[in-house]
Amino acid sequence: MKEIIQTKSKVKISSKKKTKWKTELWCWVFLLPTLVLFAMFQGWPIVASWYYATLDWSGLTPDSTFVGMDNFINVAKDPYFWNAFKNSFIFMLGTIPFHLFLALVLAVILHKPGLKAANLFRTFIFLPVVTTTSIVGIIMVFIWGSDGSINDTLVKIGFLDQSINWLGDAKWSMFTVILVSVWKNLGVNLIYWLAGLQSIPQELYEAADVDGATGFRKFFHITVPLLIPIGTIILLLNVVNSLKAFDLIKTMTNGGPFFATDVVSTYIYRYAFTSEMGLPQLGYASAAGLFFAVTIVIIAVIQAVVTNRIKGGRNI
Repeated sequence: MKEIIQTKSKVKISSKKKTKWKTELWCWVFLLPTLVLFAMFQGWPIVASWYYATLDWSGLTPDSTFVGMDNFINVAKDPYFWNAFKNSFIFMLGTIPFHLFLALVLAVILHKPGLKAANLFRTFIFLPVVTTTSIVGIIMVFIWGSDGSINDTLVKIGFLDQSINWLGDAKWSMFTVILVSVWKNLGVNLIYWLAGLQSIPQELYEAADVDGATGFRKFFHITVPLLIPIGTIILLLNVVNSLKAFDLIKTMTNGGPFFATDVVSTYIYRYAFTSEMGLPQLGYASAAGLFFAVTIVIIAVIQAVVTNRIKGGRNI
């Protein structure tokens, strides 16, 4: 009898293992197209960039010369690269506060139950997100130009005595690009925050109402603490996206005037795909890209460590 029971249990275990193996196999089958596409369009370019970074190569001829670490050394010595490096972080620091705090404030307002036309306001705020960034940049050149509608309106209402060349003046160009970027991407951060707000149990607010808590107390003692995890993710996404900004800056200012809005992405594009600096230098551009990518990875690691420590402190 015992042998029969043991045999049946072994058959059941074997059947479960076989079922689990089949399930895992089908998971890999469905994942295979995504993995292939990732390897083709993400994995291979990353690996190839490390190889190209060791070459003196224009990308247009079959001839290339191995130079080892010379491209990285030349990137580190180039003051224009460090200017673009600095501008990338200026752009990041200029956009992130709006994407985090302004989007959060709007999300809290639009999340209120019974608010009339809330969906309409959400649509208006989110509409720029689905608009092609390069098209937005081209249109903004006309709007923010010296004879554009912004200047015309500000002069008519008496806010300005004369028109400002918002995109052609080094003092205003970065401010203008940051402002347009905030308007363009505010909607997606609004959606993130709304998702976080919808995940908070309403019972907590009802209990706070019973205790006589005010709106500000509920916000700072219930909403903010429970939004910290998703807020960390939103912060990381905004850091990465702002540091790799390209299309908006390319179409609005092309990195000018006098490299005032030149970021690492436009710097790399200028060396890799244009003849502005002479013959394209794909190897040098690859080295610049990897140099900056390592910086972003370090930032992401630091942010992850800090976040884990904050979570650990909260758990304690």
